[in-house]
Formats: sequence, structure tokens, C-alpha cells
Amino acid sequence: MNPTLSQAVLATNVPSAEERIRELAQSLSMEQQIQLLTGADVWSTRAIPEIGLSRIVMSDGPAGVRGEDFDERHDSISLPSSSALSATWSVETARRYGQVLGQEARRKGVHAVLGPTINLHRSPLGGRHFECMSEDPRLTATMAAGYVAGVQSMGVGATPKHYLANEAETERFTADSVVDERPLRELYLAAFEDAITEARAWLVMSSYNSINGTTASENKLLETPLSTEWGFDGVVVSDWTGVRSVEAANAHQDLEMPGPVGHWGPKLLAAVNDGRVNHGAILEKVTRILRLAARVGSLEGFEPAVAELPAKLDGAAVAREVAVRGAVLVRNEGSILPLDASTLTSVAVIGHNAEEARTQGGGSATVMPKYTVSPLEGLRKALPDGVRVTYARGAKVAEGLQAFPRTSLQNPVSDVPGIRVTFLAEDGSEISGEDRLASHLVWFGIGIPDDAAIIRMETDWTAEVAGVHHLGVGTVGQIRFSLDGAEVFNDEIQDDTDVLGAALFDPPKTVHAIETTAGQVVRIQAEYRLPKQQVIPFTAILLGEETVVADPQAEIDAAVEAARNSDVAVVVVGTSAAIESEGFDRKDLDLPGFQNQLVEAVAAANPRTVVVVNSGSPVVMPWFRKVDAVLLGWFGGQEFGTAIADILLGAEEPGGRLPTTWPAALEDVPVLNTTPVNGKVVYSEGIHVGYRAWLKQQAAGGAAPALPFGFGLGYTTFEFGAAHAPQSVTAGNDAVVHVPVRNTGTRTGREVVQVYLERADSVVDRPVRWLAGFAGAHLAPAGTDSVEVRIPAKAFAHYDGGWKFEPGRFRLLVGRHVADSFQTLDIDLR
Repeated sequence: MNPTLSQAVLATNVPSAEERIRELAQSLSMEQQIQLLTGADVWSTRAIPEIGLSRIVMSDGPAGVRGEDFDERHDSISLPSSSALSATWSVETARRYGQVLGQEARRKGVHAVLGPTINLHRSPLGGRHFECMSEDPRLTATMAAGYVAGVQSMGVGATPKHYLANEAETERFTADSVVDERPLRELYLAAFEDAITEARAWLVMSSYNSINGTTASENKLLETPLSTEWGFDGVVVSDWTGVRSVEAANAHQDLEMPGPVGHWGPKLLAAVNDGRVNHGAILEKVTRILRLAARVGSLEGFEPAVAELPAKLDGAAVAREVAVRGAVLVRNEGSILPLDASTLTSVAVIGHNAEEARTQGGGSATVMPKYTVSPLEGLRKALPDGVRVTYARGAKVAEGLQAFPRTSLQNPVSDVPGIRVTFLAEDGSEISGEDRLASHLVWFGIGIPDDAAIIRMETDWTAEVAGVHHLGVGTVGQIRFSLDGAEVFNDEIQDDTDVLGAALFDPPKTVHAIETTAGQVVRIQAEYRLPKQQVIPFTAILLGEETVVADPQAEIDAAVEAARNSDVAVVVVGTSAAIESEGFDRKDLDLPGFQNQLVEAVAAANPRTVVVVNSGSPVVMPWFRKVDAVLLGWFGGQEFGTAIADILLGAEEPGGRLPTTWPAALEDVPVLNTTPVNGKVVYSEGIHVGYRAWLKQQAAGGAAPALPFGFGLGYTTFEFGAAHAPQSVTAGNDAVVHVPVRNTGTRTGREVVQVYLERADSVVDRPVRWLAGFAGAHLAPAGTDSVEVRIPAKAFAHYDGGWKFEPGRFRLLVGRHVADSFQTLDIDLR
């Protein structure tokens, strides 16, 4: 036989990797197959060494990779929130962001990152608004695809979540999202589509809620369009405790988390044996899990999906870059910004969030960074030595106990910074001990010895200032708390939230006043008795201090005095963990406490007032036109303060554009409801969400927003030339718009070209206009570029039992934001 022909014949008999994976799945016993479908523990899948399968480890993102524990000694890069990332309107930035997460995952032995969170900003009251990307499906889908591609370039799986219609936190485990087919397809599914069809995500997480009466883990949407139309061949993992019954195994739900005990296991085995669940469905789920294991390198004998990793990125530098590019300058009267440091002699930095900034949102997105930079610290470092920086808190923001600054703690047992944690048996004997750095301790699944009954914590805390300090402990359960040897509490603290996991990050507390001198050391001791049984193994204990303000007006007066005696006042306002977090929705859009009064008073005292807003989602700003400049900084990650200083002092250009509409008042918001009525959240607005709802409202004579979608200022100016687009396009084809852009200013900067579509004479209900595509240009002074904006075919389509294209004339609108004075072109759809 011809040698070449012989080799060809042999090659045809070599099974492909996919065939080998299926053979492995079939080789497992029914018991092994069923066991593989429920997690081995809180964060990982089961290993089956006899087939070379090691565990697949998952970790919370989406703005940092925590790993399997909440231990601050195992620090993580803390990136800006997803709302900040989406504000960059840059796919390349999203890719770099994702790559850093992939790097972090590999460093921590993690195979799958549980992110991005890409539910839409349907209502500004949504509790996880900060963790999601935007109110627009096109912007969200594009940014999510970049994020997923970045994570998976490192050989780590990304997990778009929460699939589907999971836009609120109220009654999140039981709420039923009632959504018509058209908005479901055009908005909520569309936000996920590119992450699957273009970036080819390896996992998807199903949500807690129901969609149109069927819980997500049992819903047919897991099959169509996800697996059928989109070709998803990865693993559908449940949100933690999201599988509710054996029935989910008849859907395309593949993996139940956490484990080892859940709703499947022996119950699922019985259901297969008696015919309620098809064995073929089980085999398909096992195949998908083994396919994921092969991709991430957890299955021997298979090449991982990524053989050659890209060059390593500096995670802290990317965190700083995203914070700068995502910051949105929305007011700059008289071009007060950037500040000229060479002309300054004094700066007043004001606001609780200036010193204790919120760099990340609360809930499962929380990570433990090595450090964070506050705006106060960033400005002090960036300003010349000759500039006097005065700080005044002005108004309390952080509610409840706040963890002690690490620098104030000394471990009395090991004589090193931090606290001593000791695990004790029931008889009081010591099992083990460890030296910890932080006073907020969380154990979720691992870290506590199996036979431990008591956790003892000891530290020496040094008071920075003289006065009355309110020290306390927050947890759920039996706790004994002592200050300088005196027992001040010994009782049970009850959890009154009814929100799974809320007590991890904002636990109920007991607080006790103690008066000290400056520099006085107080011995703090606590003993926590572990519960006998836990449904999910998590424990959280917070030692800290609560800010108590006896006279709010005196705080404002001190800030006014600092502002009056300074060249410029920088006021940092924002939200707290009690306002924006997983587990609950917001009640209003107000800044907490007396922050609005603070801004008004400071602006009256110093006409050169700059406000930095440190929130993950919109807040109302009644003082907006009374201050010279407003910069929206979001939750800016660990380099937040450095980025803010860079922008305010002109070392960097603010690059962000709004990913969501900002209202002037709560009552103006056209789509607001997040609270179920009789268990249902009815998406009665249909396709009119976000700026689409605002435009519809304005067309009917209603209120306009304070800041429109896509808006953002810079330190330079740009000019658009005449845009070019084809006069016609065939249905089902993309279109491309070319826009000449020139930097007409004196600084390098970035412009975002936004292209919208409108169809005034449509026979179907359509938005007034909708985002069809966007692209950025980064140009030096006098620099030019021809920006290419791709308009995907589906931008012209509507859903009516299938994707339909209405022939005729569409109008292309080229501008800088949704309410701009547009350059228009007509395009015929054939």
C-alpha cells in the first residue's frame, strides 16, 4: 500500500477529541455520571482519578478573582466595577480586563471565573446595577464578548450570568420575570448573544428567578436559543442553590452548585432509573462537563484549549487604566478641569468617601485586594509638596461597622500586625491558630477545621484620635465580646435580613462605646460559637468601628471652613454597602446622609468646587448646576484614588461615556419597578427600556433625564467629517459606516462615535432610536482617523416568532450620545 495512503487510512480511524470525550462519558457508571453533575463542595466539581479527571475550580468574579477562600492573605487584583468597564465603550479595554481576570484565575488555581454579569440596567433601583454593564443590549453584548475573549485567552472559562431576565434582587430566589417574547429576544437574550456566538463562552450561569412561570434552571430557554440557535456547547452551571428539583435535569441545566448535597444526587439516580429523566440527557451533561475539563486542562490526555498564553499584563496598571477610561466627566464649567497644580497653594478634600472610598460593590463580587488607594491618598501623593491638602469628612456615608484599618491592629500573640485567630474544640482545647491581617473574616466552604466548635479572635487596636469610639462585632450566632478584659456582650445575634449571604458582608452587630486618648491601645477579644449545622457552610465575623456623628451640622461647618480657606474644593460623594449590594434593591436614588447639603454648602463657600461621584449606579444630583465640575468615578477598583488624581490634575484624560441614563429625579424614571407583585415582576414596558423608555416618554411630553445615555466630556474637542454608508443593504447582512474624526483641541484624547438607527414609518412598534454600533478614536492634537462602525444585521431586525426584516428606509444617526444633534444618512433595507 502507498505509505501516504496508509497513513491517511490510519488517520481516519483515530477518534477525534470529541469522540474520545464521549467515550469517556459512556465509560462511567451511572452512579459516577450522576455524582459528576453536583459539585464536590462549595467551589469545585468532583474528580474521577481513574479517567484522569481532576476537579474544576470556580470562583466569583466579575471584577476580581477571589479563589476558593475569602482570606485577605491571598489577595486579589480589584478591578473597577462592570458599570465602570462598560463606560469605557472599548472592546479592547474589556478584553484586557478579562485577560487580567484570567491571569488571576491561573495564579489562584481557578479554572472558571463566574462572570461577566450582563443583565441589563432595566431599573436604576436594581441592587446589582454596579455589577452589570449597561442598559443597552448592543453595548452590553459587545463589551461582554470582549471580556469573555480576554478571560478565555488565558485558558480559563468565562461564565456569562445570570441567564435570564434577572434585573432585580427583591425576592430574587422566587420572583417570576414576566417578559413578552419580543423584548426577551431583542433585549435580554441579545445582551448574552455575542458572548456565546462570537466569544464562545465555555460556561453560562442560570439565574435564581423564573421566566414566564418556569424557574431558570428548568426553563426551555437553556435549550433554545442557547444550545440550538447559538451553538453553545459548554456547561450551564446553576447559581448557588439555583437548582430546585430533579426536573431541572430534563432541561439543559448541566451542573448543580454547590455540593456535595443538593436536589440531584440519589434523587436524580432514582429519577433516571424509573424513567422520569432520560439517560441520554445525563450523558449529554457529563459530556459537556468533560469537554470543559479538557478545555481548562483538568482532563489528562487532552490538549487544553489554549496552548500558548498571551504576554502577561500588569493587573494594577490595568485597574488604573480602566478607572481612568471609564470615569465620565459630565460637567466642566469654565474648563476648571484639569486643575493646574503649579498654580495651587491649597486644596480642600471633602467627603467620607474621599477617605474611605467604595472601590468595589458588595456581595459575591467582593475580593480582598492587597491595597486600595483613596481619592484623598491619591491627591496627596500627586500634588506638589508645596500644596496644602486639608481633609474634612463633611457628612457620614458608611453605615454600620467598618473593618478596622489594618495599620491600627497588632496581633498580641505573635506580636505582628493584624489579629490572632484560634480554632478551639468543644472542650476548649486549641486545634490550630493563624495570624490574619484584616478584621473582617469570612469562611465560605473552607478554612475552618472540621472539629472546631469555637473561633477566638484577639487583637490590640490603637485609637488614632482621642474621643468616644464605638467598637463592635458583627456576625450571626452566639458571640462573646470583650474590651480591655471587660465582657460587654455575651449573647446571640440574630439575622433579620432573610437574604442568603447578606450577613457575610453587612452582618447584624453589637456596638459599645469606649473613650480613649489618642494612641491608646485597647485589647479586643471575641469568641464565636459555631452552629451545629449549616445548610451552606459560611461564617462571617467583623470586628470594627462605627462612625457616630452627634452633630451633622458641625461636620458640614468644618468642611465649609476648609473649602473657604482653599483654592479649590474637591468633594467626593457616594453610596455605601447599605445602599448598593447584592441581595437587595435600592429604595431611592438619593445620596445617603447629609451629602447633598454638604455639596450645596461647600459650593456656596467656594465657587471652585469639583464633585467626584463614587457610586456604582445613578444617583440624583440636585446641586448639579451649582458646582463647576462633576466627575463620575463609579466603584473604581484598587487604583481608584490614583485614577481620580490623574484625571483631576490632567495627567490623564477622562475617557468615559455613560452606559446608562442618569435621571434628575426618581419620579421622572419611566421604568422603575423591581418589587414583585404577587410574586411577579412584569416587564410591561416591552422593548422600551433605558434611554428607549426616556425617548418614548419625552415624545409624549414627559420629563427628560439629567444626563443622556452615551454622554461624556473630555479635555479636548473633536470634529466629525461627512459620514459615509452604503445606500442600501440586503436583509441579513451587516452594514459599515465610515466617519472621519479630527482632534481640534490641544490635548490628546478619545472620542466615541455612536451610530443609532430610527424607523419613523415602521409598521411595528420600535424605539424612537436605538444604538446600532460604536467605535472609538484616540487622537493627538490635529490627528485624524476614519472610524469604522459595524452595524450588525440584527440591528435592522425585529422578532415576531422569528427574526424579521422590514424592508424600506432606515435612518442612520451619527453622533456622540443618544440626544445629540446628529448627522443623518438614509439606508434602504432590501
